[in-house]
Amino acid sequence: MNTIRQGTMYTIQIDHAWMGLTIEDLFWAKWALPKKMIHAWRMEKAVLLNGQPADWRRPMDKHERLSIPFFRPGPFGVDPVYPPPAILYEDDHLIVADKPSGMKTHPNEPNENDTLLNGVCYHVSLAGETLPVRHVHRLDEGTSGAVLFAKHEAAYAVLSRLLEQKEIFRTYYAVVDGEVKKRNGIITKPIGKDRHHPSRRRISSNGQTAVTHFKRVAVQDGKSLLECRLETGRTHQIRVHLASINHPITGDMLYGGSRTFSSPILHAAKLTIPHPFVNDCVTVTSPVPDSIKKLFQTIFFE
Repeated sequence: MNTIRQGTMYTIQIDHAWMGLTIEDLFWAKWALPKKMIHAWRMEKAVLLNGQPADWRRPMDKHERLSIPFFRPGPFGVDPVYPPPAILYEDDHLIVADKPSGMKTHPNEPNENDTLLNGVCYHVSLAGETLPVRHVHRLDEGTSGAVLFAKHEAAYAVLSRLLEQKEIFRTYYAVVDGEVKKRNGIITKPIGKDRHHPSRRRISSNGQTAVTHFKRVAVQDGKSLLECRLETGRTHQIRVHLASINHPITGDMLYGGSRTFSSPILHAAKLTIPHPFVNDCVTVTSPVPDSIKKLFQTIFFE
């Protein structure tokens, strides 16, 4: 699909995949954009078809040009702060940044400004832009790897919905204590808050549904390397689920892991994103950290 950005507008040349859709079909049914956003665009006659205010109910034809005001300037959610992070992928709509272990995804307090979100906003500011950049999901402070950010409000709305509907796939590497016997498995135990420890989660029959798939990659020196895929995104999900099968993540002292490392050896290795605006699938990988490579030196990592 041919696309081009010009100022605040994003122009899409309609191809066979969207031919016959009305603008209402695209905004309401396919993208499920927020009602307030759609209403504002309609009232302002801000959406153009072939350079003219669009008839939202007319089916669009192949090769017509649809222009949408995605890139209206808006304040950053946090202060842009140097240094920028390693960027694994970027286009007009989204960024995937590489988070090191020990860094927060976003500020939790007003005076925090050394988070991944601060660095991503700084990266965007280098292009002379002010956009409402937001994180679509988060990683725990001790977890490294790929984090998805939206660069405008429509992207945030659509990507958040795709994540909720389990259409964005997240793959992790976890180093756990002990030799995992099963080659693969699924953990489906619900997760709830721990009333006795505010920062912990626990397996609870009254908790939220949580599903984690795992595959054993290697076993070495009393530790196992697992590849985990999330169906749901509960707080501490992988950490709680692996601890529940008596294989806590190495270094995860909150859930009974060994003290070999000062933080859990958990890495967000891959994101697979069905890109809503270009009709394509984007797969982004984060380099495996040395902490994992050194433990499993016989494994070839991409």
